[in-house]
Amino acid sequence: MSTPFYVSPQQAMADRAEYARKGIARGRSLVVLQYADGIVFVGENPSRALHKFSEIYDRIGFAAAGKYNEYENLRIGGVRYADLRGYTYDRDDVTARGLANVYAQTLGTIFSSAAEKPYEVELVVAEVGETPEGDQIYRLPHDGSIVDEHGSVAVGGNAEQISSYLDQRHQDGMSLAEALKLAVQALSRDTNGTQREIPAERLEVAVLDRTRPQQRKFKRIVGRQLGRLLETDGASTEAESSEEE
Repeated sequence: MSTPFYVSPQQAMADRAEYARKGIARGRSLVVLQYADGIVFVGENPSRALHKFSEIYDRIGFAAAGKYNEYENLRIGGVRYADLRGYTYDRDDVTARGLANVYAQTLGTIFSSAAEKPYEVELVVAEVGETPEGDQIYRLPHDGSIVDEHGSVAVGGNAEQISSYLDQRHQDGMSLAEALKLAVQALSRDTNGTQREIPAERLEVAVLDRTRPQQRKFKRIVGRQLGRLLETDGASTEAESSEEE
């Protein structure tokens, strides 16, 4: 009788973590940055239908890198959780921290289960506050841990290099145009340090804008507005954007 093959729990977890990290790294990077009037989501995404960024609730946005079918299931679950909690209690009871806890439990359970493979996803849950001090950004890696981020965060692809670049250049009180340009500069840097050009049509951009009069603060930025933000200075562009709305 042959001896059963044995793998220590530590090695099994390390192998699962390495498997998930490699899957996430194969995807394109995305960044989430705070700016003066809210939070901006920026990523390279040639698809116009398969979004990396989505609205979860009034003031809460969702960003994900990795396998689309896996993070789409998580997004749908988050929307259902938010709708049910807002309907049962109050809309103000739906928070990014509560949603991050739900995602952490789901990802942690899947990661530690030997019956299925870990999810190859990394999530960002962000909530815009009444003031910049009230903004919340949570990063959730594949294992279900929660990281409270401030200022900027990058996930997917070469996230470590992009995060280092953003940490050195991101400043509080940046305009939307300044934050967007910084995000694009960070995403366009290859691992060997060279700079490439990412055309506007390959960018997916969304914001949680605290200045919007509507209860729902999530908005996608596309077309001519995105082009102007990339080309002109922040003050004049934001003035034009407010006039359009």
